[in-house]
Amino acid sequence: MIPAVPRAWAPYCGAAPVPDELFARWNLDSLLLLALAGAAVVLSRTSRRPVLSAAVIAIALLLFVSPFCALSSALFSARVAHHVVLAAVVAPLVVYALPLEKLRWPGSLLMWTGLQTLTFWAWHAPTVYAAALSSDLVYWTMQLTLLSTAMGFWGAVRRASAPSAVAALLFSTVQMGLLGALITFAGAPLYVPHYFTTMAWGYSPLEDQQLAGLIMWAPSAALYLAAALLVAGRWLTGEDREAIA
Repeated sequence: MIPAVPRAWAPYCGAAPVPDELFARWNLDSLLLLALAGAAVVLSRTSRRPVLSAAVIAIALLLFVSPFCALSSALFSARVAHHVVLAAVVAPLVVYALPLEKLRWPGSLLMWTGLQTLTFWAWHAPTVYAAALSSDLVYWTMQLTLLSTAMGFWGAVRRASAPSAVAALLFSTVQMGLLGALITFAGAPLYVPHYFTTMAWGYSPLEDQQLAGLIMWAPSAALYLAAALLVAGRWLTGEDREAIA
């Protein structure tokens, strides 16, 4: 049985939409648009790979400005997809768009691997996740810590030797798959803000949660595994890793 929702949720992306209103739900927050414009300027001035920089801004617009932002208020699976793209697509695109000398951040690969794992797991704990959907401050803390620790991880991977990079990427593959499996096989819905927001989309809360777990288990883990195989392949064939850095 699904318990009653103890409060009205007010997520940053707005109240959960129903399908008929989704495409009218653009997020035109002026502060967000200003921040994205600033990020675009910074990337254009520092990046040596303008295609990657353009992809970063385009994906950020999709995640935070397009109706997908509102959809993540309705479906936990959309929110998980959002987090996966932020950590496993946006973060490495930013890191590989920058020149290597811009990535001299403190901390070892082991430290950043641990921080990324801890951050990702912590924000998907049900009570912590619920807090992020009841406060804009907590929401942006979640987004920025997910992105910053992922950037730290990918930056450390880029600087590391091939064997160390492969080990860290394989560990990330396993931990993402494990968290996804735990969410998929939970016997009851865990995420209170979505108890009454999924039915309009044809999912029960548990089905939505299972889909979210599968997204984290398969596509997310596959991204880290693909990166590990790419680094390993170039290492084993004797290619210069800096050619992809």
